[in-house]
Amino acid sequence: MARFRRSALPTHAQEKGRLDGIDPNANALNWNIRRPTQGPVGLAIKNHFVAMVGEYVGTTLFLLLALGGTNVANIPNNSVTGVTTEGQDGTAAAAVNTSSLLYISLCFGFSLAVNAWIFFRVSGGLFNPAVSLGMVLVGALTPLRGALLTISQILGGITGAAIIDALTPGTLNVRTSLAPGVSVARGLFIEMFMTAMLMITILLLAAEKHKATYLAPVGIGLSLFIAELMSVYYTGGSLNPARSFGPSVVLRTFNGYHWIYWLGPALGATVAAGFYKFIKYLEYETVLGPEDGDAPAPGRSPAQGSMLSGGAPAMTGPNVAAGKMYEDASASKGPTMAIQGAGLGDLLTHGAPSNGLQAFDTNVNGDQYYAERLDRIETMLGQLLATGSTIAPTASHGLTDGGRSSMATLHNDVGLPKSPLSGHPHTHDPLAHPAGYDNNEALGRKL
Repeated sequence: MARFRRSALPTHAQEKGRLDGIDPNANALNWNIRRPTQGPVGLAIKNHFVAMVGEYVGTTLFLLLALGGTNVANIPNNSVTGVTTEGQDGTAAAAVNTSSLLYISLCFGFSLAVNAWIFFRVSGGLFNPAVSLGMVLVGALTPLRGALLTISQILGGITGAAIIDALTPGTLNVRTSLAPGVSVARGLFIEMFMTAMLMITILLLAAEKHKATYLAPVGIGLSLFIAELMSVYYTGGSLNPARSFGPSVVLRTFNGYHWIYWLGPALGATVAAGFYKFIKYLEYETVLGPEDGDAPAPGRSPAQGSMLSGGAPAMTGPNVAAGKMYEDASASKGPTMAIQGAGLGDLLTHGAPSNGLQAFDTNVNGDQYYAERLDRIETMLGQLLATGSTIAPTASHGLTDGGRSSMATLHNDVGLPKSPLSGHPHTHDPLAHPAGYDNNEALGRKL
């Protein structure tokens, strides 16, 4: 068991900025934030430009596909109910139904997942001004990079809406609007909570580095999918100022409550960022302990290769943060207790082997583990043969003493060595047969 305490940053970190680049001015709220990497001005400008281009192209493709799918779902001829309603500029649009809501949600979720996976190493794959705000609030992006990405995202939203408007015939029916009976206040808070769901997913799966970070775009896409399932009917499911602003600019139509599609997502990103900072302050990593391989190699920052380019990525495991230190509980004179719950690696299924082997660990204790498994298999076969002996007298030898002898004879005939534990000839010994020898194949030939 271990007990940890938060200690002040060492003074030598203030001199040379050591401890893996932790900011020497770190305090209780930003101790887990790394300083942005410093370099030539020309390189910094180039990196900002590349990030802006990546966000612009990524946002354009994301909304091009998502808005295109939304427009398809709103075509009257595609309605499964045949009911229509008034659409953009007095045109007819398909009435809302669960099939169209599911189709729209899938378009947004899959489009985000694919494009985020493509561009996450270029610009971070954010595609959302509210997400950029949240990243700045937690320190994962510098304010300058966040502002530049926001500009690119807004321009990408306009471009994506303009392209899909030019490609498809008829009037584009993709603007976000409140459903009948939904007040502006309700719409604001729906947008806030749904964006908070998306933001916290991004922070814990993408900004927080762990073994599953490379799959973060899948989780982020699924998060948007479930948020859209709930919010498309009530508010149009924006969660993204660029998603609402782009089509409104292209169609030159703004609702009087358009501001909720800016303030709602901004509030949601702020709430999610506050929750993330709260659990980071409480060092949530110590609840279940770090994952295997969380600690980076000495002298190497875990932020290298971060999808949050140009910023100061959030920390990884609990053992690498400055201002955090573990102490041996044996050095403490006071009472101690367990500080970590059981992780996945600590769980055993019912009826685990008596020697304490984990149920799903097939790489421990080698021959002994397989010997126990084969013993159980042999016992089951013995019971089957013994049962058969009561039906067919010719099988009377069963697997009693004579049956076990018969089984041993059969194994000896096919050349299997004896187990060092039970003496039964079933354990595979790598020294008894050359590489590639297959006991099952040998047994099949004999039978």
